[in-house]
Amino acid sequence: MSTRKTILITATLIFLATLAGIFLWNRLPDPMASHWGIYDQVNGTTDKFWGVFLTPMLMAGLLALFLAIPVIDPLKANIAKFRNTFNALVILLIAFLMYTHVLTLAWNLGYNSFRMSTALVPAIGLLMIFLGMLIRNAKRNFFIGIRTPWTLSSDTVWSATHHLGGPLFMISGFIALIGFYFPDIAVWFLIIPLIATTLFSVVYSYVLFQREAQPA
Repeated sequence: MSTRKTILITATLIFLATLAGIFLWNRLPDPMASHWGIYDQVNGTTDKFWGVFLTPMLMAGLLALFLAIPVIDPLKANIAKFRNTFNALVILLIAFLMYTHVLTLAWNLGYNSFRMSTALVPAIGLLMIFLGMLIRNAKRNFFIGIRTPWTLSSDTVWSATHHLGGPLFMISGFIALIGFYFPDIAVWFLIIPLIATTLFSVVYSYVLFQREAQPA
């Protein structure tokens, strides 16, 4: 995916998210529900302005950040080696935020017969699957991937950690999808595998680094 197409797609999503909020403004409550607990109870609200425009603003900020990263990263030459993958990641994250925005607007319009976790957890699972696919191709950098002191110190450790961590994140994503069929505990199908994968990746990178540091 070229950078130009990435900007076009993500800018379109940001525009649509903003336009939807403006179009629906008079039908939305004030304050708006903005946060849900793990058992789908609303436990946070926000002023309508922020409920309508915060997510589009986050989307725009995220896009600006990702456009800046290839310029400001000290290892920007490595990012250039997987720029197409990097651009796909940008689109994926912006699309996910768009999805959460649509769910929030729908809920506040009164279409709240769905369970937020049931709608959101599988989407996060899919996000993890695609992230796992993408980070396998990531080269060492300071912003994208499994960034530990040990992966950032060695190309070998970075590569080995991502070749294992990528599939583990994909497996965690598939487990999260299973949670769709168990709505009462769906969030745990996401949290437990994600924490386990993250901890394992950190420890694994440390072990690899120690092995590499040992004299032959």
